[in-house]
Amino acid sequence: MKNKPIYKLMDSKGRVLIPKELRTASGMDYGDIVRLGLSNGTVSVHKVDIIEIGDQSPEAVEAYVRAAFKTMPDDTRLSLISDLTALLQQKKEG
Repeated sequence: MKNKPIYKLMDSKGRVLIPKELRTASGMDYGDIVRLGLSNGTVSVHKVDIIEIGDQSPEAVEAYVRAAFKTMPDDTRLSLISDLTALLQQKKEG
């Protein structure tokens, strides 16, 4: 990868697409957990393998669940999907 700046536009929801060449070079892939940081006005993005101990924010929990789901065997995933579907149906029926 060339070491030149890449410019991207931020959308109305604050999202920026990280180009494939940067994701590949940094080892980031679909479903990976990233940690965002801010230091001296600079935003940083780092791939992490684990979430910091004690972080129980909804975002951290969702990232953990998504990462765990990605590594599960298909039969376990299907079982979880079935369980979650049943919970949503119960909630809908009230």
